[in-house]
Amino acid sequence: MSIKYGKVIVDNRASKLDRLFTYIIDESIGNIIEEGMRVIVPFGRGNKIVKGIVIHIEEEIEENYNLKSIIDVLDDKPIVSKKLLELGIWMKNEYLCSYIEALQPILPPGDYKKVYSFVNIIDKKYKTSCIEEKNIMEYLLKEEIVLLEKLKKDLNIRNINKYLNDLEEKKKIEITIDVTTTVKKKKEKWVRLKSKDLQWEYIDSIIGNRAHRQRAIAEYIYNKKEMAVTQILEKMGTTLSTLRNLEKKNIIVIFDKEVHREPIKRIIPRYRKHILNPMQEKVFNRIVKAIDNKSNENKFLIHGITGSGKTEIYLQLVEEMLSKNKDSIILVPEISLTPQTIDRFVGRFGDEVAILHSRLSQGERFDQWRKIKEGKVKIVVGARSAIFAPFKNLGLIIIDEEHESTYKSSQNPKYNTIEVAAKRTELDSAILVLGTATPSIETYYKTSKKEIVLLELTDRVNRRKLPKVLLVDMRKELEDGNKSVFSRALYEEIINTLNSGKQVILFLNRRGFSTFVTCRKCGYVAKCNSCDISMTYYRNINKLRCHYCGATEDVPSVCPVCNSKYIKHFGIGTEKIEELTKELFPKARIERMDSDTTISKGSYERILRKMKNKEIDILIGTQMISKGLDFEDVTLVGIIAADTTLNLPDYKSPEKSFQLVTQVAGRSGRGDYPGKVILQTYNPEHYSIVYSKNQDYISFYNAEIPLRKEFLYPPFINLISILIYGEDKHKVGKLSKDIYNIIGREIYNIYGQLYINHIIGPNPAPLEKIKNNFRWQILLKIDDENIKSFKTLVKWVCIQNKYNLDMDNIKLSIDINPNSIL
Repeated sequence: MSIKYGKVIVDNRASKLDRLFTYIIDESIGNIIEEGMRVIVPFGRGNKIVKGIVIHIEEEIEENYNLKSIIDVLDDKPIVSKKLLELGIWMKNEYLCSYIEALQPILPPGDYKKVYSFVNIIDKKYKTSCIEEKNIMEYLLKEEIVLLEKLKKDLNIRNINKYLNDLEEKKKIEITIDVTTTVKKKKEKWVRLKSKDLQWEYIDSIIGNRAHRQRAIAEYIYNKKEMAVTQILEKMGTTLSTLRNLEKKNIIVIFDKEVHREPIKRIIPRYRKHILNPMQEKVFNRIVKAIDNKSNENKFLIHGITGSGKTEIYLQLVEEMLSKNKDSIILVPEISLTPQTIDRFVGRFGDEVAILHSRLSQGERFDQWRKIKEGKVKIVVGARSAIFAPFKNLGLIIIDEEHESTYKSSQNPKYNTIEVAAKRTELDSAILVLGTATPSIETYYKTSKKEIVLLELTDRVNRRKLPKVLLVDMRKELEDGNKSVFSRALYEEIINTLNSGKQVILFLNRRGFSTFVTCRKCGYVAKCNSCDISMTYYRNINKLRCHYCGATEDVPSVCPVCNSKYIKHFGIGTEKIEELTKELFPKARIERMDSDTTISKGSYERILRKMKNKEIDILIGTQMISKGLDFEDVTLVGIIAADTTLNLPDYKSPEKSFQLVTQVAGRSGRGDYPGKVILQTYNPEHYSIVYSKNQDYISFYNAEIPLRKEFLYPPFINLISILIYGEDKHKVGKLSKDIYNIIGREIYNIYGQLYINHIIGPNPAPLEKIKNNFRWQILLKIDDENIKSFKTLVKWVCIQNKYNLDMDNIKLSIDINPNSIL
C-alpha cells in the first residue's frame, strides 16, 4: 500500500496555528483512517501529544521537509461526515473565522476532545473461528462495555478496527459515542423476567399461595415483559424490597438500562392532517414537482400572509420526504417558537422527530444529536444551530419566519443560516423552502432575480379575514388630554374583548419598568459604568440593570451630579405596562412574557399552556410573542408603541418595524372570531407604519428598495463591519485609523473618487463602550465582483496581521453582511 498523508487540524486557537498540518498515515492505519475521524498526533518541537481531526487525505504532497506520523486513530467511524467537513471549510472562508471556530458547530455538542467511543457486546453466544474476533468477544464477555481506547490497549491486535467493524456489521457488538467527562450516559433500574422461557405456572408455584402481593407484581411483569422500576413501584404501589424478594427467587432480574434524556417531558396529542385548500395545494405541488424532477430550481420562498397555512404545507412536504426515505430539517427563528412547532411535528410524526435548541441541557442535546447521527430519526426541529444536524440522507430544509434576525449568529463563525442552508442543499442535492409573511428585503430581491422561486399565499385558511387595524395618533391623544399609554380606543376595545370572554395581547418591544432614570434639573442620566449606556429601571427588584453586561445598581434618591431630588424614571417597559394594566383591569388574569419572566426552564411553555387553556385574559410581551403563536380566542392585539425600532440609527430600522408590527398584528383573529388591532404611534405618516397597518408588503418593498439602492445598502452591496475594541481608548482609536488607511488605499484604487461612499469610519461605534471596552467601527461597502478579494485583504490586515500593526490587548470582530450596524 502506498503512503498516504493526512491534513489535520489540531486544537489550538493561536491565530498563527490556524492551518492544516500534514502527517504521514502509516500502513498500519491506512486502511481504517477516514476524513472526519479524530487522531492522536505529535505536535510542536517537544512532540506534545494532542488530538486533532483529519480534514483531507491525500496520495501526494508538495512538502519537502521531514514529516511526523499519526500515532493512533480514536474512532471506528468518522464523527463528522465529508459533506459537513466541506460545509465547515466553506464557512471558514465565507465568514473569515478560524478552522476550529468553523468546525465547532458541526462537531458533537460539547468538547470534541472529550468524546469517547464505547464498545458494547450484543450477542454473548456468538462463536467464531477467527482468532482476533474470538479474543475481542471473550474480552467483552468479561467487561460487557468498555472504552475503545482501553480495548485497543489491552488486546493490542493489529488492524483491530477492521475486526471491530466486521463484528459491528454482523450486529455482534455495538460501538457508540458519548461525552463521558461532561455528560454521563443516563441509566435507570429496569426489571424483567429472569428468562423469556419462564411459564406462569412455574412462577406461580415458586411464589406460593401466601405472597399475594408478589404474585400480582410478578403477573404484571409477566404481561409487560420489561419496564422501569420506578414505573412499577408507582403503578403497583409496592416497594423495592418486594422486587428484591422476587429477584432472590430467580423470577425477575433488576438491571441497569441506558435511557435517552428526552427534551419533551409532556404527552403531545396527535396533530391531525388537514386537507390543503386550492392555494396551499398549488404551492405544495410546485415544490413536490421540483423534488420529483430533480430540477435546478431547489430554492423556494413561500410568501404567505399570517394565518395562511404555511405550517401544514411544511408538514406535508416532510411527509413526502419520509415516503422517499429522506431526512428533513425544520428551523424556527428562536427557542420561543419551538413549543408550538414541536407540538405539531411530534403530534404528526411522533418518534421520527428530534429536537435541537439552546435551552436543552448538555445531556439532552448530546442524546438528540446521537439519535440523528445513528439514523434513529428522520426529522429535526430546532433553532439556528439545527442546520448542522448530522443527517446522512438530507432531502429538505425548511426555514420558517426566514426574515428573523436570530438566523444570523453573533458569535464566530458569524454565519447566516439561510446562506449555510443554501450551501448545504447544494452539497446534499436537497430542497430549501423559506417561509414568512414579511420576507427580508434581500430574500425578496432574489426572487426578482429568479435566484429563488416565489410562491404566494394571499388568503388566510378557511377564508378568514385579516384583522381590522385602527391607527391611533398618540400625539392627538396627548393634545386631547389623554396622558395614559393606553389610547381611548385601546382601553375601550380591551373592555369589550374581556366582556365577550375573549383574550387580549399587548405588545411593547421594551422590557423593564422604565427606559432610564434622569434628573430633570441638570439632565443627568444614570448610565452603566462599564458600558456607558443608560440603565433600565426594574421596579420588582427596585434596581437599575444594564441590558448589555447585566450589572445592577441601587436607584439614586438624589442626583449624584447636582444633588437635586428631581430624579425620576422615564419611558416605559413591559413591567410598567403590566402594572398599569392590573390597575385598569383588576378582574382580568394578566401575565407578562419577556426575557425576564422566562429565564427558568419551562417558564415559556407554562405561560403558553395557560394562554392556550384560556387561563390568561391579557398577555403582555415583547417580540417574543410577535410571531408563530396561534390562539383562536385572541381577538384583540394592542401595539403600545409601534415606533420603538423606527428610531434606531440602523438602515434596517424601517424593515424591522414593518416586520414586527405585521407579525404581531397577525396574532389576532386566527380562530372563528374576527380580530382587531389597535396600532398606537407617534409617527403615523411613516411608510413603514402605513404599509404595516394594511399588511401590504409589496408597497413597503417598493418604497424601501430604491432607498437601499440610492444609499448603497444590501441587497445592492455587501457590508463588511470591522469592530475594534479594547480598554485603552487611545490605542483602539489609533489602530482603527491604521486599519482604515491600509484598506482605504485599496478601496480608492478600485472605486476612485467614489471610494468615500464605500468606506465609513473610522468612528466610535453607536454603542461606544460595553463591558469596559471602547469600541470603534469601520464599515466597508463592497460589490459582488470585489467581495472575494476584499475578504482576503481584511484577513491579511485584521486576522493574520501581515502589516505588523500593534494589536496587543485589542480585539477585532469581523462581520460579513451584519444584521445590524449598531
